[in-house]
Order: sequence, then C-alpha cells, then structure tokens
Amino acid sequence: MAEPLAVEGELKSLADKLDRLLSTNARLHEENLSLRAAQAQLSLERSALLAKNEQARTRVEAMISRLKALEQNG
Repeated sequence: MAEPLAVEGELKSLADKLDRLLSTNARLHEENLSLRAAQAQLSLERSALLAKNEQARTRVEAMISRLKALEQNG
C-alpha cells in the first residue's frame, strides 16, 4: 500500500499541474478572444479597402474612356 506522504505528494503535484493547466487555458481563451476581435476588425478594414479600390478603378476607367473620347474627337 502507498504511503500517505507519497499519496499527498502526488496529489499536490497533480493539483499544481491542474492549476497551471487552468491558468494556461484561461490565458489562451483571452488570447483567442483578442485574436478573433482583431481578425474581425481586419476583415472590416479589408472590406473597406476593397470598396475604395473598386471606386478608384471605376473612376480611372471613366477617365480613360473620357480621354479616348477626347482623343477621337480632337
């Protein structure tokens, strides 16, 4: 039969490991939430930049069309 001190030592070791695991889990959970928020923000920024890029492309195409029309008429 295991000695009471050995069992107590094993229980303390397991309790310490469990505490570290819970601490790591909490830290990773917070980090995950933070990363998800950052990802959502970056996704919004990307959408806005894509929209601006599309507007710029449309304006440049319109300018090119006007220049071609002026070139043909001039």
